[in-house]
Amino acid sequence: MRRLALLLLLPLAAAAEPATLIRASDLKEAPATDAPTLASLPENAAVEALERKGGWTRVRAADGEGWVRMLALRFASSGNAKQGDSGIAQVVNVARTGTSGTQVTTGVRGLDAEQLANARPNPAELAKMESLATDRAGAEAFAAQGKLAPARVEYPKP
Repeated sequence: MRRLALLLLLPLAAAAEPATLIRASDLKEAPATDAPTLASLPENAAVEALERKGGWTRVRAADGEGWVRMLALRFASSGNAKQGDSGIAQVVNVARTGTSGTQVTTGVRGLDAEQLANARPNPAELAKMESLATDRAGAEAFAAQGKLAPARVEYPKP
């Protein structure tokens, strides 16, 4: 029974990837900017990356376990095979880091299906956006104040 438990936990241990924070970051309870902050992690703090979700990575740090922004992390693996490595990790690392072994910037595109399904109107944000709108006269006054001149730009041909 003990062996079975160890075998089941082995993939979880293997999934952790060493990383370092490239800037001080808040450790969040959930992958969201408005989630409660569990701890403040200093720049260069060592963490283990456990899971990725959108632009967030769940990490284990000395101060606990939680979520940090993915772009705040520098991963320790360089794409080189390690002793005892089957080579599969190297293929995954090349896909993640590129052939040079340097970390590439990763963006998050749009919303996932769950976020779209659970989307709700936010009247306060809509009012804020509408308060920033201006009419043609206001736009022209702003442009004149910045000494901007109108320019016609043609659409590119298909």
